[in-house]
Amino acid sequence: MVRYVAKRLGQSALVVLLTVSTVFVLIRMAPGDPATAFAAPNASTEDLAEIRAQLGLDGSIPAQYLTFLGQLFTGDLGTSYSFRAPALDVVLGRVPYTITLALAAIALTAVVALPLGIWMSRRADSARETGANVAVVAAQSMPEFWSGIMLLTAFSVLLPVLPASGFTTWSGLVLPAVTVALLQVALISRLVRREMVGNLTAPHVAVARAHGIPEHRILWRYALGNSAIPVLTALGTRFAAMLNGVVVVEVVFNWPGVGSLVVRALETRDYPLIQATVLVTAALAILAQLLVDLLYPLLDPRVRLGRDTAR
Repeated sequence: MVRYVAKRLGQSALVVLLTVSTVFVLIRMAPGDPATAFAAPNASTEDLAEIRAQLGLDGSIPAQYLTFLGQLFTGDLGTSYSFRAPALDVVLGRVPYTITLALAAIALTAVVALPLGIWMSRRADSARETGANVAVVAAQSMPEFWSGIMLLTAFSVLLPVLPASGFTTWSGLVLPAVTVALLQVALISRLVRREMVGNLTAPHVAVARAHGIPEHRILWRYALGNSAIPVLTALGTRFAAMLNGVVVVEVVFNWPGVGSLVVRALETRDYPLIQATVLVTAALAILAQLLVDLLYPLLDPRVRLGRDTAR
């Protein structure tokens, strides 16, 4: 286990480095100049050149990259152009809000999607299951910005019971979390339904029924137990994606997370802030995936991490 974790951490560090390096090159190849975002409207060529020198953008891209690597390995990701503060500190100040939203959304997803998927599997191909499946597909088809605006209109404007934006109280978490969870519930419930139907019709379940094992035990131990790993994988993947910032939802609800920070960084072409955001979110997503992998042996004792199980 220790060797497996150490190997995964080494691979993860390499992935993060390659990801940040790719972003470093791409944002500098994109059209636009950060100096123009901070210069006066009638700034001269000399003024722009001076601003580029102050921002450290007057050298070649290879020279800037070597400087960036030197700073990266000392934990310095530069100073944000727009915040005038260490870029890493700015991003880390937003991370707790993104984690809070992601945890609330994934918890709501699990609470709703698992029972819904089990209910649909028990009534597979019935009229009620078809109706529930249509509703789930409809929820999956709704863009997050549209569902967010509809919830905002319903519960903050027409029926003003929840805050419209920000995170001043815990009630401000409700609408963003529900908006994010709507799509996730649709995805996870359909996955649970598919896995459960496949397991309930498996030969070993038929044998268990022939031996008189109660149906509720078959449902929870054989069907749901064998569906645990793919469902956990899906939940972990969706949670890791949320840690990268649910940009649309954060913008709609003015949520002070990483996603809205990315939008601002891109608008101002704040290179250090973009690089710090990518570094932190990539590390969080990889860590979430690693934690999911470490849970596999708890769900299925046959899983042995880091060992060749084919022997």
